Amino acid sequence: MQSFIQALATIELGDDAVRLFHGRGGHYVGCEHLCLDWFAPVLLLTSFTPLEDTDLTLCQQAIAARWQAIRPDSQLNLVYQYRSAGETFTQLLQGEVPEPHIVSENGARFQVHLMRGQNHGLFLDMANGREWVRANARYKKVLNLFAYTCGFSVAALQGGADEVVNMDMSKGALGIGKQNHLLNGFSAGARFLGHDIFKSWGKLKKLGPYDIVVADPPSNQKGSFVATKDYVRLIRRLPELLAENGEVLLCLNAPELDTAFLRQQVAEAAPALEYIERLANPLAFMDVSEEKSLKVLRYRLSTQAYA
Repeated sequence: MQSFIQALATIELGDDAVRLFHGRGGHYVGCEHLCLDWFAPVLLLTSFTPLEDTDLTLCQQAIAARWQAIRPDSQLNLVYQYRSAGETFTQLLQGEVPEPHIVSENGARFQVHLMRGQNHGLFLDMANGREWVRANARYKKVLNLFAYTCGFSVAALQGGADEVVNMDMSKGALGIGKQNHLLNGFSAGARFLGHDIFKSWGKLKKLGPYDIVVADPPSNQKGSFVATKDYVRLIRRLPELLAENGEVLLCLNAPELDTAFLRQQVAEAAPALEYIERLANPLAFMDVSEEKSLKVLRYRLSTQAYA
């Protein structure tokens, strides 16, 4: 735990939700299983292997010591979560979690839920993707596929988008997405469609064309999306949804699949899409192997597609 304890001595807490310690990136030997996130006013300690009671106590004591040094007049709120492929265990170690729990990111507000499940309502590693959309959405029509709680949609409307269409199979996630829009003062400008994307091409095309399409699917969710077989099905249909010079953000968070996998899928299934760049991940998510980290690839519809 020494790398974790040493890193704690340097952390500072601001107002925005951020990752503070990213053991998963491989830069902290012996702590590859640990992450620490700040969802103000709550710290979330996550382990991807079960922690012995002594190790958990050591982590809690180290976090409490750093908290006392930087926030001596505030209560420490600390949640611990153990994650594996088959189970999730969540425990409130200290303090309390507000309900509702509203956090901020770059001027936007989002509702999160740390005590239920593995997905907390806001994926912190996607902050740069949301910022790109915010910076490029003015006067644009945006399609947000696998919208989850609609963080990209909020960012697009903050950036001056004319309209956003959000689609996700989970009506519960979209319900939180609607609340996120209201939290940010957007009572209009967005649609929320609780449909299976692969059965809704006609509806999506009718509502288009779109200047920006964001696709941020789960990497391996049976019954919804499995990247190795379903991404190509998605990519094949994208050109018909895009306006002239339309752009696409293709997102992939699967350590076992690299950038080349996604680029090959696009080259074969949608050659009209021209590769522009890979967006950088937030510095907090630096990885010794960037190919194992989140991939966000930017494409543009070739002008020849409209020639």
